[in-house]
Amino acid sequence: MNKEFKNLEEQIAILEFKGMTIEDKEYAKEVLLRENYFFLNGYRHVFLKSETDKKFLPGTTFNELYSLFLFDREFRNIIFKNLLLVENNAKSIISYQLSKKYGYKENEYLKPKNFTERRDKQRQVLDIIKKMKRQVRVNAPQHTATKHYVDHYGYIPLWILVKVLSFGIVGELFQILKKEDQQGIADIYNLSVDTLTVYLPILSNYRNLCAHEDIVFENRTQKYIDDTIYHSMLGIPKMDGEYIYGKNDNFALVIMLKQMLTDVEFKNMMNEIKHAIDNLEYNLNTIGIDKVLDRMGFPENYYQLTNITKKVQVWEGN
Repeated sequence: MNKEFKNLEEQIAILEFKGMTIEDKEYAKEVLLRENYFFLNGYRHVFLKSETDKKFLPGTTFNELYSLFLFDREFRNIIFKNLLLVENNAKSIISYQLSKKYGYKENEYLKPKNFTERRDKQRQVLDIIKKMKRQVRVNAPQHTATKHYVDHYGYIPLWILVKVLSFGIVGELFQILKKEDQQGIADIYNLSVDTLTVYLPILSNYRNLCAHEDIVFENRTQKYIDDTIYHSMLGIPKMDGEYIYGKNDNFALVIMLKQMLTDVEFKNMMNEIKHAIDNLEYNLNTIGIDKVLDRMGFPENYYQLTNITKKVQVWEGN
């Protein structure tokens, strides 16, 4: 069945038919035109009676739906700028560790012998080296920094090349490093190699999600992070022996950022998130903020994470 074009009046009529209260229709039309009915409607689920009924809870207003939309935009922007900090730091640390050991010219640091010798990883090693060499070819003429080094020195140092590598490739690069190189990098974050191996792809996926302005506040990832001491210290409840928050949701992302940002950066981020949540709570009438927090994967005492001293070891559970 094809989806036919609906004009602004028809879009308003659909929302009203589903039980939404729209007090200022001209304002609603302006918002729908500017923001796109399809994207705005993606936030309706938290206001529905049920996924089978698909009618809005009695009293649901257009302003509430738009407030949630704006909250997610603000939350997404907060997360995005902090993920960029993590991305930049990871690139800097990895390039520093490898450059001091394997040299600063691409024909030195991109030798296959510099990476893991595991047989099951050799195809991946060659694939990542190929991707990085392609970035050298493609980006050298286009970016000021890479072009400068090629024109003046005839090579691109790794600390320059990482600027044009995607976060995803950097995460893949970490996976093919020798164990001692992985350990040296993980030690800087006070994380285990296995933990950092899990974190980097998740952070990269979130970065892309934010960059493409997808719905973030209720996102769930395919990968789960391990239990940490923070889960225990916050008293996050369990169901069937598993924590119900902080595993593959937005609070899991916050826990990862807790361990990879500086204390000041993390506190600033949490203050911004709290302000956004408090502002949303003020604009909600039909539902409580607890329902939104649950969709986010945030425990009610989420902000307490800000005041917990950063822990070194991964919590192994009870």
